[in-house]
Amino acid sequence: MSHDVGRHASAFGLEAHGFRNLKKVHWNFAPAALYEHAIARGEGRLAKDGPLVVITGQHTGRSPNDKFIVRDGVTATSVWWDNNKAMSPEAAKALHDAMLAYAEGRELYAKDLFAGADLGHRLPVRVITEFAWHSLFVHQLLIRPEPKQLAGFVPEFTIIALPGFEADPKIHGCHTKTVISLDFTRKQVLIGGTSYAGEMKKAVFTILNFLLPQKQVLPMHCSANVGPDGKSAIFFGLSGTGKTTLSADSSRTLIGDDEHGWSENGIFNFEGGCYAKVIRLSREAEPEIFTTTERFGTVLENVVCDPETGALDLDDELHTENTRAAYPIQFIPHASDTGRAPPPSNVIMLTADAFGVLPPIAKLSPSQAMYHFLSGFTAKVAGTEKGLGKDPEPTFSTCFGAPFMPRHPSVYGNLLRDLIDRHDADCWLVNTGWTGGPAGAGGKRMPIRVTRALLAAALNGSLAASEWRVDPMFGFRIPVEVAGVDKALLNPRDTWADKAAYDRQAKKLAGMFRDNFKAYLPYVDERVLKNADFIAKAAE
Repeated sequence: MSHDVGRHASAFGLEAHGFRNLKKVHWNFAPAALYEHAIARGEGRLAKDGPLVVITGQHTGRSPNDKFIVRDGVTATSVWWDNNKAMSPEAAKALHDAMLAYAEGRELYAKDLFAGADLGHRLPVRVITEFAWHSLFVHQLLIRPEPKQLAGFVPEFTIIALPGFEADPKIHGCHTKTVISLDFTRKQVLIGGTSYAGEMKKAVFTILNFLLPQKQVLPMHCSANVGPDGKSAIFFGLSGTGKTTLSADSSRTLIGDDEHGWSENGIFNFEGGCYAKVIRLSREAEPEIFTTTERFGTVLENVVCDPETGALDLDDELHTENTRAAYPIQFIPHASDTGRAPPPSNVIMLTADAFGVLPPIAKLSPSQAMYHFLSGFTAKVAGTEKGLGKDPEPTFSTCFGAPFMPRHPSVYGNLLRDLIDRHDADCWLVNTGWTGGPAGAGGKRMPIRVTRALLAAALNGSLAASEWRVDPMFGFRIPVEVAGVDKALLNPRDTWADKAAYDRQAKKLAGMFRDNFKAYLPYVDERVLKNADFIAKAAE
């Protein structure tokens, strides 16, 4: 069929996926070889200190409107179709056939990897790519098998990513020439018409979000770390809210920066790497992540690189605001060797409040935690999705990850509620967004040093001894005073020059929460309903 090179499972080659007449298949190449191929093929360039810099073209973020799930007997009644776009099995087959035809005569790269550090729940995944740098990306982002594990590797799911392929909406049941199709019967993902590598990463997350709840395992869009006392913490949040930055704390062991599961064994990383935003990254404020941009093995997406010196300009948003670094988690000095930790003692929900209303930290009851988990309020940050403008846009993304949730939010919410109750975890809402006013109209971004100080107090238990006040609009508890933090910052109303304007803005935001939560009222218990009713009355 083709000339195969590298280490692969010969008993389960690409012909098992339908490929024919390939020129060559490069199997499980190491990073150095993938560097050589990527540079020789003109896919990227070597930067001054060793990272590989690539430009993704017109797609510098995810294309959510081009993502589909095949609707068939497996998914018809189990997928949350209000939130997911359907593709027919016939269109999916036509797409698959067209992509196989496109691949004929080409060189491809194949990577056999694992998703999930919990040995009882890990998923063998094969990723077949057109670009060498895409193969390097997934090598760094997923969990790399030992050489002996490759000998008999059989994938449970396969991802085929061919950026040069253009879909035909009339034939393939999609909207544009770009397509991301997830098929849970064929157990494959097809990605065409986009070079943005994040589509592969999030496809794996979507797969696990579908599969794991059937096993009573909660998939989570969160980062995680563990302290010297052995107590772990998870950080929910969308892109730009600080999951990566806040979990990369040199005083704690990093479990992972983005995607985790909570099983009967504790929490576990889905990945073996990190995918961090690097626009305006600071060596002083984020030294661990900054250092990864100066290492061989890191893939830098859409970062500006001087054509003569190879020097990087992390402040330049020429290509996009959504510049990214993909690197193995071991590049962070205090990363976990196992990707596993005990059940969390603290559950933190990060939000970037563009209204300037929410406090920098608030203590949540378990029912309030479920309310805010299902609400998933934050502000989308420019560049993380196609079509966003310069200013942050307030949004509700249920479970802090609606684009990746194939099942109804209540499935994940009920799992979280039960796990919090079982393990008696403390829950917190942390605003990394704006204070003193709305974004773009007098508000300023919450200082990261303040967020770090408040989180440290929450995680080490000292915040529990604080004096608290109950927020009249949302009902959660807010500390009156925390050592080392300006008291005025703790009460957001005090940071506004116009207090009446704050009151109007707070009522407006509460009304948004009320209206958004109406869809979830039939799925929650009396405790959560009571909290929803409190906020609804405050908004009147």
